[in-house]
Amino acid sequence: MIDRTYNVLFLCTGNTARSILAEGILRELGKGRFQTWSAGSQPKGQVHPLALSTLARLHIPTDGYRSKSWDEFAGPDAPVFDFIFTVCDSAAGEACPLWPGRPVTAHWGVPDPAAVCGTEDQQRQAFFDVALTLRRRIELFLSLPLDRMDALSLRTELSRIGTR
Repeated sequence: MIDRTYNVLFLCTGNTARSILAEGILRELGKGRFQTWSAGSQPKGQVHPLALSTLARLHIPTDGYRSKSWDEFAGPDAPVFDFIFTVCDSAAGEACPLWPGRPVTAHWGVPDPAAVCGTEDQQRQAFFDVALTLRRRIELFLSLPLDRMDALSLRTELSRIGTR
């Protein structure tokens, strides 16, 4: 039985790879317990094709993703977020908008797979490695008793997860 649905936003600078992967993985593993979105401070306007092929490789649906600005989620009609995760170091260091509500935030930085130079196989592997890291962190997140933890405990535990 689902007691509650949590709203989660994943942030990155370009919103083309890491945040898209995290959005899809949580949507799939969260099984309806989570509404997920992703956005970027400086969105590139298109999702990286290897992000979509990596989601497909993980048997996660690939439709409906788009690269968008975090400004879409800062207005009065935006969802009220329970959790916001930054997945790249540059987004973690930027001045974020004021989010509605009091979301618990954490930094889960991972390397940018889109920055990998090399063969197509090396690039695909970089995307897959990042997806596996994010998947493991999301699995740990999903194992937490969210309804029984206060905001400070959640923030502490989510920060720990981000360093694993």
